[in-house]
Amino acid sequence: MVVPGLAGAFPGAGFVSGYLAGGNAFPHPLAEEDERCFLQRLAQGDEVARNVLIERNLRLVAHIVKKFDNTGQDPEDLISIGTVGLIKGIANFDPEKGTRLATFCARCIENEILMHLRTLKRVRAEISLYDPIGIDREGNEMTFFDILRTEDDPVPDRVGADLDAQLLRARLAKLGRRERLILELRYGLESGVKRTQREIARLLGISRSYVSRLEKKALSKLCREWSGNC
Repeated sequence: MVVPGLAGAFPGAGFVSGYLAGGNAFPHPLAEEDERCFLQRLAQGDEVARNVLIERNLRLVAHIVKKFDNTGQDPEDLISIGTVGLIKGIANFDPEKGTRLATFCARCIENEILMHLRTLKRVRAEISLYDPIGIDREGNEMTFFDILRTEDDPVPDRVGADLDAQLLRARLAKLGRRERLILELRYGLESGVKRTQREIARLLGISRSYVSRLEKKALSKLCREWSGNC
């Protein structure tokens, strides 16, 4: 996965997408003398020099991403996000302050990844299957978990459950095809078999973190559809 808008973040950025998609080895860093030369050209507004500096520091992004192996995030996602930090670092680097380019950019890369992880944590806290989305016909508070669970309900409640299921299917139909498929697989809405995000990722050929984002996006849409004020 490449962060949307990355390819347009600077002229010629297509090579970044190529490295991520093709699994190619990142180029080696510039020699110190060459780096100074390109920094001087960058200070004069040379966009080619800017691109070279970014490309030759992609290996630094990959190195820093290894620190976040225990976060459960897809490494390619983090490399894309870290590259955004690298681009910002190159743009804001001031050699007059006596800091090495790699040192300054490393902080920018790490900060960008940390901001992304904090955002994910905040989103997870905001969206829960146990958030109230309204009330049922008897005035009881209802959550997504009440609707998505697949175990058999007592006989007196089955008619109401069927009506809830019909409402849910109507709202699922308004989702995008992939969002709808992920919810169906995740909660066993059609087959009764619930699948993990990793299983769905393998089935669809996408990253687990992308499955997680699509799931949260779909739940948010359902929440808005159901309550109108979630």
